[in-house]
Amino acid sequence: MRLYRLAALLISYLPVGDLLAQSPEPVQATTVSYGTLNQNDLALRVRNDDVEIRFIPLDPKVTRLLANDAFQSLRALVETRRRSIDSVASRAGVTEPGLALVSFFGLRSDTRFDPQTLTVRVRNRAFQPLGIIPINARFGSQQLDLREQASAIYLFEEDLPVDDSFSLSYGALISDDWQTKQPLIDRERARVSARARSGRPDSAR
Repeated sequence: MRLYRLAALLISYLPVGDLLAQSPEPVQATTVSYGTLNQNDLALRVRNDDVEIRFIPLDPKVTRLLANDAFQSLRALVETRRRSIDSVASRAGVTEPGLALVSFFGLRSDTRFDPQTLTVRVRNRAFQPLGIIPINARFGSQQLDLREQASAIYLFEEDLPVDDSFSLSYGALISDDWQTKQPLIDRERARVSARARSGRPDSAR
């Protein structure tokens, strides 16, 4: 069995308690985004009667198109957990993993969710997470009450194809919405590039 499948459970690498106990130093905002998109513009969603799942790729090729506050929030989320990300990726033999922010929202009381069921499909290939780094304690319980949220950073064995198309599945739930987001992403990228060429980057802050 390939190493990344053996690495699917986070506890195989770093205990959840250790991850949640880390107190990393604040990240300085030395990188600035000049886009205007919001996180919902990049989010894929699937839901049933029990749970809603939001999936946001954390690839700079698209996060740099967010408004600066949204960009800095996601960037800090990654950088303050960089040590854990690098550790999980190293143990799986991956140097540059694909990253995504995944959030589960409870739509009714006593909702169970299975983090490992989430799969990214790229053409004829299916990618399950090679590691999961919880952001809050609720994630470890795999159970939510009404309106509760559990979030984590998911690691995949390669970059997500944010310039192409991919789908998200969770059991029988499937979202192919990424391809419908491409026109918006392409327009925003062109607009940011045009502003940079004109020497007016500050206008989109």
